[in-house]
Amino acid sequence: MSHALKQVFNKDKTFRPKRKFEPGTQRFELHKKAQASLNAGLDLKVAVQLPPGEEQNDWVAVHVVDFFNRINLIYGTISDYCTEQSCPVMSGGPKYEYRWQDEHKYRKPTALSAPQYMNLLMDWIEVQINNEDIFPTNVGTPFPKNFLPVVKKILSRLFRVFVHVYIHHFDRITQMGSEAHVNTCYKHFYYFVKEFNLIDTKELEPLVSVRAGLGY
Repeated sequence: MSHALKQVFNKDKTFRPKRKFEPGTQRFELHKKAQASLNAGLDLKVAVQLPPGEEQNDWVAVHVVDFFNRINLIYGTISDYCTEQSCPVMSGGPKYEYRWQDEHKYRKPTALSAPQYMNLLMDWIEVQINNEDIFPTNVGTPFPKNFLPVVKKILSRLFRVFVHVYIHHFDRITQMGSEAHVNTCYKHFYYFVKEFNLIDTKELEPLVSVRAGLGY
């Protein structure tokens, strides 16, 4: 592994503790299956497809947690450069500004700095994926009716992290020699959300030029 990639996977740089799947559980087995497909070098369009005989919600749940962990790592590598001074607004260039809204402190969409937004976002996602009522871990426990709406909200907000990193911090990613890792992670994410229709196409517009540059 190159020094740059070691930096990407450096535990000290992880923005949040990783959410792990318990060995022996169905999710753990699905996670292993997903990783095996990636490690085998399968076309990402194929790798994201639902394996025969598996439940779609289980497959989606495993990927949401995995994307949270991966994007968390990517942001962790540039977080020292994403400050109140450098990024006073959570944005993706002059055309896209993202405001934060939740059910507690920020009931109306509120303009925040990128680091403030990222902290609130990662806290919020952690609460969702650790909530047994939304992401049940026991085999046989049904997913709630609001599972997919919550998933769509999580993924659309995680996409904003990609937007901010690509548009404002990609020079840092390039300096580290980690662009191939970040590009692959984004490509995987993009094919997954398209396969299961989890993000509105209009929301994906900020990175159209990135996808064109990467050939998809």
